[in-house]
This record gives sequence, structure tokens and C-alpha cells, in this order.
Amino acid sequence: MFFTCGPNEAMVVSGFCRSPPVMVAGGRVFVLPCIQQIQRISLNTLTLNVKSEKVYTRHGVPISVTGIAQVKIQGQNKEMLAAACQMFLGKTEAEIAHIALETLEGHQRAIMAHMTVEEIYKDRQKFSEQVFKVASSDLVNMGISVVSYTLKDIHDDQDYLHSLGKARTAQVQKDARIGEAEAKRDAGIREAKAKQEKVSAQYLSEIEMAKAQRDYELKKAAYDIEVNTRRAQADLAYQLQVAKTKQQIEEQRVQVQVVERAQQVAVQEQEIARREKELEARVRKPAEAERYKLERLAEAEKSQLIMQAEAEAESVRMRGEAEAFAIGARARAEAEQMAKKAEAFQLYQEAAQLDMLLEKLPQVAEEISGPLTSAKKITLVSSGGGAMGAAKVTGEVLDILSHLPESVERLTGISISQVNHKPLRTA
Repeated sequence: MFFTCGPNEAMVVSGFCRSPPVMVAGGRVFVLPCIQQIQRISLNTLTLNVKSEKVYTRHGVPISVTGIAQVKIQGQNKEMLAAACQMFLGKTEAEIAHIALETLEGHQRAIMAHMTVEEIYKDRQKFSEQVFKVASSDLVNMGISVVSYTLKDIHDDQDYLHSLGKARTAQVQKDARIGEAEAKRDAGIREAKAKQEKVSAQYLSEIEMAKAQRDYELKKAAYDIEVNTRRAQADLAYQLQVAKTKQQIEEQRVQVQVVERAQQVAVQEQEIARREKELEARVRKPAEAERYKLERLAEAEKSQLIMQAEAEAESVRMRGEAEAFAIGARARAEAEQMAKKAEAFQLYQEAAQLDMLLEKLPQVAEEISGPLTSAKKITLVSSGGGAMGAAKVTGEVLDILSHLPESVERLTGISISQVNHKPLRTA
């Protein structure tokens, strides 16, 4: 037996032959099987309307349930296909559907008996999952897989579900009224809170606007300060750049002048060199010859002068020795005279000092009247009394000389008038 599967059906081929025919052709041996029967089984998806009428639930309440199931023979799984062939080979699609329906309806009844009406009614998903799980584990042994199961309808003849609906409706209406009252209350609270928040938001908005205005003014002032600072810096930078440019221009001008002067100096140096060469050619060489001649003459004259100088030096030396002897004699005589004066000073003291002062007074008077002798013109101003003319000049000179003893006394501490009236004291 072997299977071949198409998209909608499976074909089962079975054959048996006690002595299969053998055919020899071209040296090859072929065994021809004996085919006895070919059977087909449908792989289409079957839709089943699973109804369970008046089944008592866990609390003894009879209800009727209708479910919709999709089932099919699994042709892709060889083991499930083999099990389906063993179960349904030779049966029609309707017979296969009836067997699957009866199986599903039995499991559906069993699940209903273990649950309450409220559980089935409120949690249809749980009921459907339990029926699908239990039925799938049973039908898979027949080679059938449950594609889907959905609970379609629940009803009863005792109005139990209707009563549950009324109670639920009343509860819902009650909850609705409570919810509406709470909603109105919450709406009023929220409205008051919204108004309060609106006022607070308005105040906050005004505060934020004031803050924003303040920040704007502060930032604007800061920006104005920065702009003014930058403008002042730019002006100073411009002035500095102008000064630098002027300085650079002046430096370049000075450099140009330096270069010009250097060029002039170079030209002058070249001219000087040219003139030196010309001078050397025209003057220096003849001058050197003349100089050599003069040097020779000068050396001869030098020798002559040296000899004369040596003779004169000897003569001067001799005259110097004679003069030195004479000076020594005069010095000794003056020393003896000074010694005698010193002895006289020690002997007569103030009289000697007075004698010295009196000896020098004519020289002082000469020095005082000296400027008058060199004056070319003298203008005298008089108040109208006293002498006039030359007598006035003489009187002025004598007046100056009359104050001379006082000046000598202030300078030396010696009073001439007092010395004249004192007797001479000896040492």
C-alpha cells in the first residue's frame, strides 16, 4: 500500500500478486505488479455546526449551545494521513463529517457540564479554547485536525439568560446613573478647577510676560553695552590701524630715504674713490716724491737743529744753574725777612697786623676806583642839594673809602680805629 496526495484528495493504491509476471527485454528483467484497487479520501476543509440542546450545566441549569468548527484531514502529515485512511477509507465526505461532528458535540457537552451558565456566557473565549483543546487531542488520533472553533449562540427555555440580562441591565443602568452623577460632580469640580487654573495661568502668563519683558530689557541693555563696546573697540581699532598704516608708510618712506641716501653715499664713495685715484695720479705721486725730498732735507735740517739745540740746552742749563743760585739767595734773604716779620708780628701782634692792613689799603682803594677810570660816561642824578660835577664823583669815592674800615672789621675782626687808640703790646 502507498499514498499519493493532491491538493484536495489522497489516493490509496494497494496491490497483491502471488506470482508477478516477469518480462525480459534487451537483456533487462522487469517485474510487473498486480494492481487490484485504488481508493480516494477527501482532504477538503469541513464546516461543522455543533449543536448541544438542553445540556445541564454545573448548577443544573439547562441551556443550548451552538458552535461552528472547521476540520480537515491532514494530508501533509503521513502518520495522520495513515490514521485517517484506516478510519475513513471507503467512507464518503458526509460520513466523515458526521463522525467528526458527533465527536465535537460530545466534547462540547462535557465542557458545558463542568461550567456554569455565567462562566459560559461571560467568558466565551475560555469555553471555546477548552472545546478546541479537548476535541483536537481526540480528533488528531483519527487523522483529523481542528482548524478553528467558535461559540456561535447560547440560549435557554427558562429565561435564565434573560434574567441575567435584566439584572445586568439594571446594574448597568444603576452604574450609569451613578456614573452620570459622579460625572456631573467631577465636571463641576473640574470646571471650577479649570477656572482657577485659567486665572492662575493668566496670572502666571502675565508674570512670565513681565519676566520676559524684564529679561528682554536686561538683555537689550547688555547687548547695547556690548554693541557700544564693540563699536568703540572697532573705532579704536580703526584709529590704531590708521596709525599703524601711517607708521608703516612713514617707515617705508624712511626706508626709501635710507636707501636713497645709501645710494647717494655709494655714488659719493664712488666719486671719492674716483677723485682719490685721480688725486693719486695727479698729486699724490708727485707729492710723495716731493715729500721724500723734503724728508731728506728735513732730516738734514733736524740734525743741524739738534746740534744747535744741544748747544743751546747746555747754555740754558748753565744759565739756569746761575739763576737758580740767584733765586736761592733771594729766597734765603726773603725767608730771613719773613722770619724777622714773624718775630715782629709775635712781638707787636696787633700793631704788625695793622701795619700789614695799612700796607694793603692803597691796593684796595685802587681796585675800588679802578672801574671809574675805565668808564666812558658817568650820569649823576641829584636832588638839588650838595656838590655837583666832579666834586660829586670824588665825594662818592671818598664816601666808599670811609666805609672801608668797617668792611675790613667785618672780614678780619680787626678794628683799625680801636688799634690806633690802644697802646702797643709786646709778646
